[in-house]
Amino acid sequence: MADAPVSKVPPTQLKRYTALDEVFKVKYGQSPAFYARAPGRVNLIGEHIDYCGYAVLPMAIEQDIVIACCPTDDNVIQLSNVNPDFQDFQCTTTDYNIDKSNPQWFHYFLCGFKGILEHMETSNSKGMQMMLDGIVPKSSGLSSSSAFVCCAALATMYANGHSLTKLELADVCMRCERYIGTQGGGMDQSISFLAQAGTAKLIEFNPIKATDVQLPDGAVFVVSNSRVEMQKAATSHFNIRVVECRLSCQIIAKSKGLDWMNIKKLGDLQTALGVSLEGMLTIVKDVLHEKPYTKEEICQILNSTEDDLNQNSLSQNTIQVQSFKLYQRATHVFGEANRVQKFKSICDGARNTEGADVKLGQLMNDSHISCRDMYECSCTDLDRLVDLCRQSGALGSRLTGAGWGGCAVSMVPSNKVTDFINNVTAKYYCNESVATVNESLFATAPGSGAAIYI
Repeated sequence: MADAPVSKVPPTQLKRYTALDEVFKVKYGQSPAFYARAPGRVNLIGEHIDYCGYAVLPMAIEQDIVIACCPTDDNVIQLSNVNPDFQDFQCTTTDYNIDKSNPQWFHYFLCGFKGILEHMETSNSKGMQMMLDGIVPKSSGLSSSSAFVCCAALATMYANGHSLTKLELADVCMRCERYIGTQGGGMDQSISFLAQAGTAKLIEFNPIKATDVQLPDGAVFVVSNSRVEMQKAATSHFNIRVVECRLSCQIIAKSKGLDWMNIKKLGDLQTALGVSLEGMLTIVKDVLHEKPYTKEEICQILNSTEDDLNQNSLSQNTIQVQSFKLYQRATHVFGEANRVQKFKSICDGARNTEGADVKLGQLMNDSHISCRDMYECSCTDLDRLVDLCRQSGALGSRLTGAGWGGCAVSMVPSNKVTDFINNVTAKYYCNESVATVNESLFATAPGSGAAIYI
């Protein structure tokens, strides 16, 4: 796998980068030495299953995070943002702290910075003067935070003269975002580095592998932002779901006589049992009950003390949780993993035959229903937006990203995109400015991955 590409700024982006150069010179008195760029992403299908070991199907989007950077010979990190809402940050390369309890924007930079230094097994780093320009809407489900971590890692690597492949960078960033408390699975970081223009990717894990997926010619994917924000690192919803998946996995593993303490991902459980995804859904129905499990009940089933459960199964920010919906979470994961396989199979086979787009749309609709009802990661506004998208002509529409707000992604016939956007604008964004609508509702094609521009 090749290194992240190093090239000149694309001609179509010269205006934006020239403006960033000017802001940088005003701040630091010189031009940047290079730019690091990492895109956001939209996940077409496969929600909340990457951290369970299952493949997902995202594509990169045009919206990205860019860091203009000039290495220095001192050990000072200076980070500014073109958006004045974000205050300047400064620290040294050896004295900094990532606060999980109160994550700030610059902590995401520090995650990527720390991840690179630890991977290179060094504490030495150049100082860096930096200016960030981000156009991925924050807390929208389009992976702005992960794109920032990836961009920070890429900038740190290049500023210090290191060289890592795109796979290595994806793996480093997958792990280092956990410094801020997010227990994700690696989809966001993998697609940010491994994306290629013109194709979506099936991303598999352990080890990371990316496979091209050609999308139907007659359909366009449209992103719509509910404008309800949810920060993964600042809330417990996301990490509770991770723990619920782990607990359901361990209870099923114990019921099947497996070494349950060492099987923590539902994907690993399926491999150990050697059954199909449909078979796993049957096992879930046989082993788990639908009513929520209490912490005490789980301890009894696993023959574990509460302290041992806290240590072996829960995370620091979930040890106070007392109720867990295990049946629902496992049902979603195995069902969603099955939908990803079917989606890719249709795209690989008869993606442009009559009826293929309808089948893909139905898989997206089924995915949203499962996210809403079984994983409970949607919200009222997002459900309303998805319904409006379907009523406006989408073949399929679903939440994308962590959920609890953020964006929907819809598959729309290419000859109906203009009518679709006009209808959704009138029904959902009628009180918003033109600028807000343009930022919140847009058609997108598969974009390219992270890069260095010089």
